[in-house]
Amino acid sequence: MQRKAAVRRVRVRVRSRVLPGIATLIALAAGTAGLAGCTSGSGGGTTSDSKPGDTPVTAPAGKYRSLPSPCKAADGKRLRAMLPPPDSLTSEQRERLYVGTADTSYDGDRHVGCRWTTQTPGETRLLYVGFERVVSYDRTAASDDDKARQVYVRQLTDAKLPFPGPTAIPSPTASPTASPTGTRAAGSTATPAAGTSPAPSASTGGSPSPSGSPSAPPELGSRVLEDLGNEAFLDDKLSAAGATAAQARNVRIVFRTSNVIVTVEYGVQPSAPGAVPPSTETQDKARQLAQALAERFSD
Repeated sequence: MQRKAAVRRVRVRVRSRVLPGIATLIALAAGTAGLAGCTSGSGGGTTSDSKPGDTPVTAPAGKYRSLPSPCKAADGKRLRAMLPPPDSLTSEQRERLYVGTADTSYDGDRHVGCRWTTQTPGETRLLYVGFERVVSYDRTAASDDDKARQVYVRQLTDAKLPFPGPTAIPSPTASPTASPTGTRAAGSTATPAAGTSPAPSASTGGSPSPSGSPSAPPELGSRVLEDLGNEAFLDDKLSAAGATAAQARNVRIVFRTSNVIVTVEYGVQPSAPGAVPPSTETQDKARQLAQALAERFSD
């Protein structure tokens, strides 16, 4: 009995020494795991906390969500002034004439157009009005207005017109030749507009024109326009002269208003050979219609 009691006392002493050591090891292991977790969370990797500035900023949608009918965009009085009807038409035929013919469109909220044509014994006139609504499919990268401006700039470039911007400072070493008529306007080019011929100069050879003879009307040419939408340009083209064919003039005005591109094309083709439609009158009528359309979109 004494031996058994002594063995029990030895076992109790061993357990009292071993259990605190095991508990210490377990605590150390738990502390090491916690430190490892903190170290991995504070390293160069990603964290669960997100900052407000990390969220992509989405540009608001464009001002226009739909398009008006181009065939109803111009009033009847303006259409009659731009497209005089032949005298042989009846009242009913004239009404149908100014209704216009709509272009085929598979999405009336994105791209629409309308055309008119009148033909008289003296000339043929054509008119086109088109609207294009531009949409950005990723407004975190570009807004609807930004995409519409890209479309406008492409058309401006295709028309070979100077892009409006700051005038380049001439080099000090450059020695431009002084012109007796003064310097050209900023952004203008030395070559005439496409389809137009340069105006005759007084310094060119040849005999002067007889006194009192009528002079040819001035050619306004293609140019960037101001005070029309957000940005606009006018492209004036005159077909080549022929011995038996009349010269046709086509004036195209393109302007951007927010995320919509508006196009107005106005063409005049006389029937008599050698006749030239005046640029001033043709451009004025196209500009007046374009201005009316810009005001319609701004309402």
